[in-house]
Amino acid sequence: MLARCFSAALRGLDAQTVRIEVDITPGLPGLQMVGLADAAVQESRERVRAALRNSGLRVPLTRVVVSLAPADLRKEGPAFDLPIALGLLIASGQLPAEQVEGIWSAAELGLDGALRSIRGALALAMAARQAGARALLLPWGNAAEAALVEGLPVLGADTLQEALSLLKTPDAARRPSGRPQPQRAGPAEDLADVHGASHGRRALEIAAAGGHHLLLVGPPGSGKTMLARRLAGLLPPLSRQEALELTCLQSIAGLIPEGGSLVGQRPFRSPHHSCSAAALVGGGASPRPGELSLAHRGVLFLDELGEFRRSVLDQLRQPLEDGELWITRSRQRTRFPCRIILVAATNPCLCGWYGDPARECRCTEGERRRYWSRLSGPLLDRIDLQVVMRHPEAKDVARALGHLSKENGGEVETSSVVSGRVRAARRKMRDRNPHGCSNGQLPAEALRPVLQLEASAQKLWESTLERRQLTLRGGLKVMRVARTIADLAGQVEVDRAAIAEAFSYRTFDQLA
Repeated sequence: MLARCFSAALRGLDAQTVRIEVDITPGLPGLQMVGLADAAVQESRERVRAALRNSGLRVPLTRVVVSLAPADLRKEGPAFDLPIALGLLIASGQLPAEQVEGIWSAAELGLDGALRSIRGALALAMAARQAGARALLLPWGNAAEAALVEGLPVLGADTLQEALSLLKTPDAARRPSGRPQPQRAGPAEDLADVHGASHGRRALEIAAAGGHHLLLVGPPGSGKTMLARRLAGLLPPLSRQEALELTCLQSIAGLIPEGGSLVGQRPFRSPHHSCSAAALVGGGASPRPGELSLAHRGVLFLDELGEFRRSVLDQLRQPLEDGELWITRSRQRTRFPCRIILVAATNPCLCGWYGDPARECRCTEGERRRYWSRLSGPLLDRIDLQVVMRHPEAKDVARALGHLSKENGGEVETSSVVSGRVRAARRKMRDRNPHGCSNGQLPAEALRPVLQLEASAQKLWESTLERRQLTLRGGLKVMRVARTIADLAGQVEVDRAAIAEAFSYRTFDQLA
């Protein structure tokens, strides 16, 4: 007897339909799995047998063939346990086929028949809705996540026996209570805690407003990490579509906790400088997202940039430009989004004190050159804002301890004040730029119509570009930053002051 069930296999950020066919024929007892299944899927034979037996169901004592179609699509993970079990029950006459018709399913089976949570439930639910599924049967731990997809009934169960009861009477199924709420954000780190570093604070505001990449170079204790950790709090809140996309990414990576809800805050990822290329950009035999994609719509912070291997950093070049990453393997080509703001921090040399007026650098000129040689010129060229940080003065330390509360005669600006200006600038970009993108994402051909450059500013840009011998990419980066500076000031045209300030953030172009 032949039975059919439906599920899906993860492929990048999406899920592709998989048809599970189970055929029972006379012959020696055994279960054969075909259809390019990995080791975890092959091992489902033993999990399914034990789960059926311990749930009081009959295990067919005959020859069984399970086919996972399409046969040329690699299937991985234990999520196919449940549809295989349902197919066996239909083929052996223990479950009416009409009860499963149009219902997709996915779950790992415990030996006692328990349904265990899987990764990628949101992507699976999206694929099921697109394919016109009648409902989706999942472990109860994944039900709230899958319920984020509107228009698709979700059936959540804790055991195989409960799943069979739901298939018989789906109207009696438990439903996730209410609409899933976004995850609550932790206490925000406020920009008011950063005293001094006015040049760095200004660069941080420009980076948040225009989506520009930022490099902070300074001695230990100059506030590089403090500034970087406050960038995510300056960005506009996530739209629902962005939140769904981030939730899907985290689900595929297995980072959504059981019963987890919609991602409610922009990500901030900070990988260690010893990480591999696969950990940073993603990869593996069956590609999964790395830190670069997990920071999508948020901030990727690379602390101690000079300690990363050059071969690892150079893999960031194309993704930073394109906002997406393609991982190619012999059997598949997988896409992951990575529209991020890169914030990098590094010391100016090995000892960390080169250029500091209070401490003497112990490095030789050769050591400093070797240190900076880890950062390739093309990578530095792709970083819009390059800022030199100075060691804080005693009065700045006193402000941080609460002994002083004024800065230059005025109150220190909080993150809420700065984020208000950032949101206003973003609204201008959304209304003016093609597809509502930020200035940092503007393609070269779309830059000139929105630039509105004054004649004197044009001359300054041309003369400075020629004098400093910047690349064309670097010159366009200056234009984009100047447009953001004008947007923050509420100006329609980009003037000389905006161009001059934008050039002040191109400090390290010729060092690598």
